[in-house]
Amino acid sequence: MVDAHTMRQIMGCFPTGVTVVAARDAGGMPFGLTVNSLTSVSLDPPLVLVCIDCEASSHDRLISASSFTVSVLSGEQVTLARRFASEPSTGRFTGVDWQTVASGDPVLGGAVAWLSCARESVYGAGDHSIVLGRVEAGGASDAHALAFYRGNFVRMSP
Repeated sequence: MVDAHTMRQIMGCFPTGVTVVAARDAGGMPFGLTVNSLTSVSLDPPLVLVCIDCEASSHDRLISASSFTVSVLSGEQVTLARRFASEPSTGRFTGVDWQTVASGDPVLGGAVAWLSCARESVYGAGDHSIVLGRVEAGGASDAHALAFYRGNFVRMSP
């Protein structure tokens, strides 16, 4: 049996992108968290999934939101990745460059790419929830992406 520490060590050998998944709460306040589990599920219809730790302070708000955004962070946004991963979760958007997309949800300025998604389904999976989203809008730039590999942030280049 593989324990959590060993699993983290093994999966750390697999480089992942770094994103901020965000939405607005019932009061209209933006909230978000750093997520590296983003997967394209389908091109037709366009679907993605994100995995959210059930212990994350933003978990319950995110899985109950009807929509969310994904900002794919650039190689220059390590500070934002750390900010949205740390506690407390309140005030993460304070002083941060972001804009609202048509859904009303926030997208971080300077992101390599972004997606605006309507929540399709939520599935329980061990200590995480899998949130399936239908992509309704998005965009991309030529900036270099941020990746996470063996416990470190690395800037990707073509």
